[in-house]
Amino acid sequence: MTSTAAFYRSSLIMLAIGVMILLGIVGTSVWLVGANNEYSEETASLRRVRSSIVGLLTTVQDAETGQRGFLLTNDLSYLDPYDSALRDLPERRKALIDNVSPLPAYALQLDALNAAIEGKLRELTTTVALAKDGNFSEAISIVRGDGGREYMDKIRSTLDGFLEQTDDRLRVLVQAQLSAASNLQWVTIGGAVAILVVLGGAILIIAQHVRDLQAATNEVELLNVGLEERVRERTEDVIRANQEIQRFAYIVTHDLRAPLVNIMGFLSELDTAMTSVSTYILADDKKPSEEEIREARRAVEEDLPEALGFIRSSTRKMDSLINAILKISRDGRRKLQPDRIELKSLLETASANVHHQLSESGGTVDIRVRTGSIVTDRFSLEQIFGNLFDNAVKYQMPGRPLALAVDAYPDGPARVRIDFRDNGRGIGPQDRERVFELFRRAGEQDQRGEGIGLAHVRSLIRNLGGDITVESELGQGSTFILTLPSDLTKIVRSMEL
Repeated sequence: MTSTAAFYRSSLIMLAIGVMILLGIVGTSVWLVGANNEYSEETASLRRVRSSIVGLLTTVQDAETGQRGFLLTNDLSYLDPYDSALRDLPERRKALIDNVSPLPAYALQLDALNAAIEGKLRELTTTVALAKDGNFSEAISIVRGDGGREYMDKIRSTLDGFLEQTDDRLRVLVQAQLSAASNLQWVTIGGAVAILVVLGGAILIIAQHVRDLQAATNEVELLNVGLEERVRERTEDVIRANQEIQRFAYIVTHDLRAPLVNIMGFLSELDTAMTSVSTYILADDKKPSEEEIREARRAVEEDLPEALGFIRSSTRKMDSLINAILKISRDGRRKLQPDRIELKSLLETASANVHHQLSESGGTVDIRVRTGSIVTDRFSLEQIFGNLFDNAVKYQMPGRPLALAVDAYPDGPARVRIDFRDNGRGIGPQDRERVFELFRRAGEQDQRGEGIGLAHVRSLIRNLGGDITVESELGQGSTFILTLPSDLTKIVRSMEL
């Protein structure tokens, strides 16, 4: 039969594996998104380069077309595209130089390209000027020479080479983005499957432990009549532990899974956003529509940052839940140290810790102890009293000074009862048991916390062989009732048998 320590160890191992898998998913997803951002930036830069190349080539060709048309027809209307091209050419040349200067493969050819453009411009302006003066034969003779054609061939070959390099790199980037999107999808699917396997393993461990506890209960029922009372007590403890384990299983499979579901959902959002970006990037042969541009921009500026933000938020939530579970687990495994304690002194110390908050709102604390010293674990009792005092201050009724009364008195043979009565907000009937559950809070959620305080208190006092309940009326106040043995050493010896 597996021990409780082995159960917690196995559960924590499964949780640790789940966290590592989740961190791997998140880390890989962040890396892939970062890579896609780099690809997108480079793609946008190359598209600007491509646009400037095509713009310059088109402008030079328009100028040459206007010149040839005018020389052949002597019609001044053919000079309209020529004049327009000459006006646009300086801006187009500057745009090309600005875009390709940072790129070594292009920049090395700029001097030769500029020389060819200057030569072609001289040929164009000279022939047009001659034709306007009536020297058509001389102008046509210059055109029939090899100079203008060689300049134009040089311009075309250089710009065509730029286009080929640009298109080759764009194809590589598009393939890289598609590959990154595919990898992101497979990472998400694989991580989800792995998490489900880990959750399944955790459930199997819990189920096995529950079966073992049930088997232990059956064995206790077979003990001799002389141990009947102890059997009854042990059986009640086992039932209560069984219920706590079932609640713990629910937390592991539900509360811990919720942030993971959020992450998986927003990873799908990332995938959807990448589809819009890819549609915009792959539109090489046609100008993207305004709708495609808006979709791509919204994906980059809104969808991707929002999804990453929610993934980070869910990761922090999961980390908070795991830390809370680890805190209660550590306290449950701590070895108890029975010590003789004066309740009045311990209660007054706990009250002094909240004296400043009480004095600010005009609150009061009345401590009454009608029992002698008890033997119990000092650290656990300090934690219990500190939590109850803090809760009373935290959840006092707005506009009404806190009045807190603590009364300790005997409660039957070898037991002590301590009542913490306040005039705070109170707890509704439906929440009186819920407040002791892990990660569960009642009433208006206007105070910081993860909902582990009272669950921690119940865990600590049950380790001392006691229990805690609450009586409350909404808007009137609450009374937390603690019962515990007056001598913990007897409980410790009984547990060692």
